[in-house]
Amino acid sequence: MIEVEPIGWVWGGRVDPVDDDWGDVEATIALDGTRYTADALTGLDAFSHVDVVYCFHLLDPAEIVLGTRRPRGNPDWPEVGIFAQRGRVRPNRLGVSTAEIVSVDGLEVRVRGLDAVDGTPVLDLKPHMSGFAPRTEVREPDWSLEIMRDYWHRP
Repeated sequence: MIEVEPIGWVWGGRVDPVDDDWGDVEATIALDGTRYTADALTGLDAFSHVDVVYCFHLLDPAEIVLGTRRPRGNPDWPEVGIFAQRGRVRPNRLGVSTAEIVSVDGLEVRVRGLDAVDGTPVLDLKPHMSGFAPRTEVREPDWSLEIMRDYWHRP
C-alpha cells in the first residue's frame, strides 16, 4: 500500500465545501514546518499558478461513489461514472485544482481560486506549466460546461 502524508494544509478561505463562486476565494497553503524548510518553495514565485493536489477530508466515507451518479444530483444531467466527473465523492477522495499564486513567503503560498476549504490536507504542489496542458482540442459534454458556468464566478 502506498502511504501519502500531507505536505501542508489550507488555511483560510471557505469553511464549507460550496459548489460555486470560487474565483475570488483566497487562502494560504502552509507547508508542514517539521518536514520542510522555505527552500522547498524556492522559485515557485516565478510561476503565476500552482496545481494543488489535496484530500477531500470532510467527506464521509459512506458517501463515496464507486459507480455512476448524476453530477450534483441534477436529474437533467446523465448518469456518468465517478471517473467521468470531478465530484468530491471519489474513491480516494483526491482533488486537483489550479490556483493563482498571490505570494510566496517562507513556508506559505497565498493563492486565489483554490476550491479547497480551511483545514484541507495538501498532498502535493506542482508549478502549473503550459507545456503540460492538452496539445490537442479539448472535448467536453454539455453538462460539464453547464456545471462550470458559475464555478469560478466572482460574485
